[in-house]
Amino acid sequence: MHTHGLRRLDGLIWTAIALVAAVVLAAAPVFGLSIKYGSFAAPALFCTALVAGAWFYRSRRNEPNLASALETTGQLMAFSAVGAPLSYVAAAVGFPLRDRLFDGMDRALAFDWLGLLAIMKRWPDVAALLHVAYLSLTVQTAIVVLLLAFTGRLAWLRVYMLAFVIAALATIVISAALPAEGVWLHYGLTTSAGPLPDSHSSWPVFLGLRDGSYRTIVAVGAQGIVTFPSLHAALAVILLAAWWPLPIARWIGLVLDALMLIATPIEGSHYFVDVFAGIAIACASVLVARAIVLRAHATAPAVIEPGLVPGR
Repeated sequence: MHTHGLRRLDGLIWTAIALVAAVVLAAAPVFGLSIKYGSFAAPALFCTALVAGAWFYRSRRNEPNLASALETTGQLMAFSAVGAPLSYVAAAVGFPLRDRLFDGMDRALAFDWLGLLAIMKRWPDVAALLHVAYLSLTVQTAIVVLLLAFTGRLAWLRVYMLAFVIAALATIVISAALPAEGVWLHYGLTTSAGPLPDSHSSWPVFLGLRDGSYRTIVAVGAQGIVTFPSLHAALAVILLAAWWPLPIARWIGLVLDALMLIATPIEGSHYFVDVFAGIAIACASVLVARAIVLRAHATAPAVIEPGLVPGR
């Protein structure tokens, strides 16, 4: 794909980020939320440096791979800085919790969350492995950008970034309409049931946003508070799609992301239906993102990357 097509896609991504920031700025006072602007200073500084570096290597050195790596990293950082606050606004809407619905759906499908927790207690080594896989999300997110960029899969890199943004926004919007506190809180579990899930630090924030006791929006240090659909599950699938064009790395990604999906119900205190919904959103997001990139390719054609078009 020519540079012109890639720049159009980057412009679309930055526009989405700017719109999310505008929504947060407009909605925060409506729900009595105060924005801690100082927490946005570090992300803003790093993003500015990354975008400046991308401009330099694109315009002065003609190194599109490095420029793409820098710009997409900046986009991920910027979107994370405004996306997490958007999820705080979604939680502050305060619609009734739907945990009974999701728990009932799990039971109707014969999924036993407490049974899975018991298995993890009996097999601590397996639980430790799943914990590592669950926490690999941030590392994978960064590494896949570098691998796609430096192997020249620049269109696929934009598919990944667009799918990331689409899935995150979809899960946040749905979470506002169908909020849930998660299995641990719904069941009233304590540490006697097992080690606290990785997501336990987000509970006071989520509950505080709902009852009015927490009213601060931050960028650095923001918690992941979305239960349904599971964004962790969605990103596991999106990461796998991003890994797939890489012949060797795809198998590492397949193992890691499969383990991440298995870990998500326990580590994220998610209902099984949260995971299924996250997977569905991810599949739809990748298809939409690929269609957007193909449309940009049609207006600025060049060499088609392997896998971008079926059979090529």
